[in-house]
Amino acid sequence: MSRVGDEHGPLVDLGNERPQVPAQARNMSPIVPRASISGRALVAVVAIMTFLASITTGTVFLISASAAEWQSEVASEITVQVRPSAGRDLDRDVTAAAEAMRAQPGIVQVKPFSKDESAKLLEPWLGSGLSIEQLPVPRVVVARVQPGTTLDLAGLRKAVMQVAPSASVDDHRAWIERMRSMTGATVFAGIGILALVIVATIISVSFATRGAMAANRPIVEVLHFVGAGDRYIANHFLRHFLRLGLEGGVIGGGAAMLGFGFSESIASWFSGTPVGDQFAALLGTFSLPPSGYLALAVQAVAIAAITAWASRRTLFATLDDID
Repeated sequence: MSRVGDEHGPLVDLGNERPQVPAQARNMSPIVPRASISGRALVAVVAIMTFLASITTGTVFLISASAAEWQSEVASEITVQVRPSAGRDLDRDVTAAAEAMRAQPGIVQVKPFSKDESAKLLEPWLGSGLSIEQLPVPRVVVARVQPGTTLDLAGLRKAVMQVAPSASVDDHRAWIERMRSMTGATVFAGIGILALVIVATIISVSFATRGAMAANRPIVEVLHFVGAGDRYIANHFLRHFLRLGLEGGVIGGGAAMLGFGFSESIASWFSGTPVGDQFAALLGTFSLPPSGYLALAVQAVAIAAITAWASRRTLFATLDDID
C-alpha cells in the first residue's frame, strides 16, 4: 500500500465526504436508454404506420358494409322493362306485367312507373320537359322480393312474357357480381397495403435496433463477455422496443379511431351536397361498427408485437456477430 501511495500520491481519507452510492444504483440504469432521439423517431414511425394501417382497415370495413348493403338491396328487387311494340298498347302491357308479377309467390310489392316517373328517371341525361311519347322509352316495373325467398325466375319470365311479349326481366345478377368483384378487389388492396406497412415497420425496427446496439455496443459486449446470456440481453431490448411499439400503436390507432368517430359528424355537415351524396353512396354513413374498432385495437397491439419481434430477431443476429 505504501508503494502505491508513493507512486500515485498520498491516499486521502474522505471521511464523511465520501459519495454514498446506493447498492442497487447499477440496476437503475437500463441497458437501452429509455429516452433517445432514435427512440422518439421509432415511436413516430410506428404511430404513422399504425395510423395508415388503421385507416386502411377501417375503410375496408366501411366499403365491405356498404357493398353488403348494396347487394342486399339490389338482390331484393326484380326489374321488368316493357318496351313499346307496334300494334300493342304499352299501358295495357305494363298493367298486365304488374299483375303477373303480383301473382308470383315471394313477391310482396310491385310498383309500375308512370309516364311522369319514367321521364324523371331520364332527366339527368335528357333534361326536363321531355315528352317520352315521342321516344321509344321502355316503361319500368319494380318488384320487391321477400327476404329469404327463392324466387322462380324462369316461371316469372314466362308469366310476364305471356302477357307482354316485349318485356324483359332483370334480376340484377350482373350488378351483384360486379359489386362482389369490387369488394374483393378492395379487400385485396387493403391486405396488400397492410402487408407493406408491416414490412416497412420491420425494416424500420431493424435499423433502430442496430442503431441502439451500435450506441450501446460496449455495454452489450461487456455483459456478453462476463457471462450474460443472449436471452438476458435480448429481453431488455424486447421490453424497450415493445414499450415503444405500444406507445406508437396507441398514438396511431387512437388517432385513427378518433378520426372514424368524428367522421359521421363531419359527413353530416356535407349531407345534401353532391360531394356528400357521392361519399355517402360509396361509404354509407361513415359509421364504423364496434367490430371495426375492436379490429383497430387488435391491429395496434399486433404492430407493437411485430416491433418487439423484429428487434429481438435483429438483436440475436447482432450478438452472433459479436461471438
